[in-house]
Amino acid sequence: MASTNQLWLVLVIFLSVFSLSSLLTSAIIPKANVSLSIPSSQLVENLCNGKAIQNRRFCLKALSTPEVITAIDTTELGTLIMKLGAANAKATLNVYKGIIKKLGSPQALKALNCCVEAYKYAILSFEMVSSKFVEDPQTANYDVAVIGPEIANCEKELINAKVQAPRLLAGNRFMKYYVSMGYEITSTLELENPNEY
Repeated sequence: MASTNQLWLVLVIFLSVFSLSSLLTSAIIPKANVSLSIPSSQLVENLCNGKAIQNRRFCLKALSTPEVITAIDTTELGTLIMKLGAANAKATLNVYKGIIKKLGSPQALKALNCCVEAYKYAILSFEMVSSKFVEDPQTANYDVAVIGPEIANCEKELINAKVQAPRLLAGNRFMKYYVSMGYEITSTLELENPNEY
């Protein structure tokens, strides 16, 4: 039978996640400024139909802002995707930091700190890719791709520590979607300009 301390830990984790999730929902889930009934650009359609895209619906929704829809080329679209990915990583990082402040379990703290480091890495990578995008799409492609394993390791740590946090898992899932969008756009740019790189 579970000890009283274990039950209290589960209760604290649940209450922490529940209280934070209602406050920070809009920070992680992309909110489009326009509805999906507004036609997306051909660039967005092509990207969201790409092989690397893990969730087409998410892709279309995340890229349905007026700024993205009016992107004139792959480079501009890619830069906007990297900004969205970095913003999402920052929002998710803030959720992790908020939960860390409320938890006391060493095992949960270790897992959450691992995730904090993964998200710091994701932010740096997305921002770095934005600067490399035009100069070296092959390196940019690699830099986006290596975010995925960092987030997967974060998820593994959360599961191993038995951290029950649906908001964190959702944030991780969305980050994977942004990584797939970044990978697809950098791959597309490489194909558009094969002789330049």
